[in-house]
Amino acid sequence: MLVIDIEATGLDPKKNSLLSIGAVDFDNPKRTFYGECRAFEGAEFDPEGLAVCGFSEEDCKDPNKQSQAELMADFKKWIEETDGDQILAGQNAYFDREILNTSFRRAGIDFVFHFRIVELHSIAFFDFMRRDIDPPLKEEGISALSLDRILNYVGLPQEPKPHNALTGAKVEAEALSRMIHGKALLDEFIGFSVPDRFLR
Repeated sequence: MLVIDIEATGLDPKKNSLLSIGAVDFDNPKRTFYGECRAFEGAEFDPEGLAVCGFSEEDCKDPNKQSQAELMADFKKWIEETDGDQILAGQNAYFDREILNTSFRRAGIDFVFHFRIVELHSIAFFDFMRRDIDPPLKEEGISALSLDRILNYVGLPQEPKPHNALTGAKVEAEALSRMIHGKALLDEFIGFSVPDRFLR
């Protein structure tokens, strides 16, 4: 699996631009990827979304940053050097997949992530149910199982703010490893004990 997290100028793949990609090769976690790019010309900006990732509109338009096409070419090369599978995984992975696939098309690069993905939220939700724990819900009756709640569930601290794509990919990969394999994945998280419920 390739555990991936992205940052963008908003939530609409057609109107908003990719800003950065973070990725961890789950089968070879020392292999990571991080890259930023400037927003494509004409992209729309959501101030709330930018606040989450700590970018200003000026940062997004910085002419010294590489173009989106250059970032996508670098990322495709990193993907092609993967020894294992190329299944996309992460929290909100459907959104990341749409942004990435749209960015590949916009860059004229012949690559798409398949529609079958591994979704961290679904795995965590299932784990709650399997252990007869009620997953947290919002008043509207929808899941309140955010990334920070999942990290707490697997014995990790909340994700640092503002959000960074590589940090996001790392904590998501670590959470997956703890739920799937019952052990830490990355050296930087060894100091955080894996809860007994996941140990084998």
